[in-house]
Amino acid sequence: MKTLLKTIMIAAAATTLSSIAIAENFPDRPIGVAVSYGAGGATDFQARIVTMVAGNEDLFGQPMYILNKPGAGGRKGWNWFATDADADGYTLSAYNIPHFIAQSIKGGVKYSADSFEPIANWGADPAVVVVGKDSKFNTMEELVAFAKENPGKTTTSGAGLFVGHHIAALQIEKACECKIAYIPTKGGGAAAMKAVIAGEVMAGVNNLSDAFRAQQAGNVKILGVADLERNEFLPDVPTLKEAGLDVDNSSVNFRGLMAKKGTPPEVIEALAAKVPEMFKHSRVASRMKAGGSPMHIMTRDEVKAMWAKREETLKELLAGL
Repeated sequence: MKTLLKTIMIAAAATTLSSIAIAENFPDRPIGVAVSYGAGGATDFQARIVTMVAGNEDLFGQPMYILNKPGAGGRKGWNWFATDADADGYTLSAYNIPHFIAQSIKGGVKYSADSFEPIANWGADPAVVVVGKDSKFNTMEELVAFAKENPGKTTTSGAGLFVGHHIAALQIEKACECKIAYIPTKGGGAAAMKAVIAGEVMAGVNNLSDAFRAQQAGNVKILGVADLERNEFLPDVPTLKEAGLDVDNSSVNFRGLMAKKGTPPEVIEALAAKVPEMFKHSRVASRMKAGGSPMHIMTRDEVKAMWAKREETLKELLAGL
């Protein structure tokens, strides 16, 4: 019995020392970050900014690089991450909420919230309604009036099915009691915005950050924000509630980094300790502000709570829509 107890104690001590060694040496090579959308869209644009200081010695001392895996509104990339990526902390993924949770609720994917380990959140990007710069619509009221008079003829682009854009479009459709033709585009938010600018659709639902840059370039008009309050980047643009539509903040796009389920706890802890500090870096903050990208930094525990709350809300919301 004493021999067995001694063996167990030695094994436990060895495991503890091994865990400490892994945590102290992590990372010893560059870390990849999978982005489930194309280059140039809001998630890709922001992921490149928030990871730009990873190589600093006071952070990870190793760079982070982006792996674009676009397709099917994010499904392709998250399916790959959940099934094929290594669970070692050297391949992370950007997450988008409500996107991957809503998709898992609707089914047909290989992941759920239980497939991943949240690390930290960097931003909260509301959905906005945009039209081309030469559109005859200047307010949400005008767009809604047209949609009511012309059922199904109001074409709107978005980054995919059951992403934040689609959820906002469904909420708008329900609130105005009118039929809107939502057209998911290949290539994510960047492609959806191009469809608006090119006049291929009458309007679009997109990320505030993408729309902000497009408006700054003089390519679009932003008619409304799907959030509970006006946004600091667009103080003159009303919320959809102000425009008379019962649309809340369920489509606000939370973005952050996550690891695959099964990643060693000590690696998760090492990431969770430094990623929020990476997001808080002054260079990151200034670049995000210049790009019209709202930041909302949350720790691992805060993200866990947010995921759980959003999943509960989305189950109820999607059942109603």
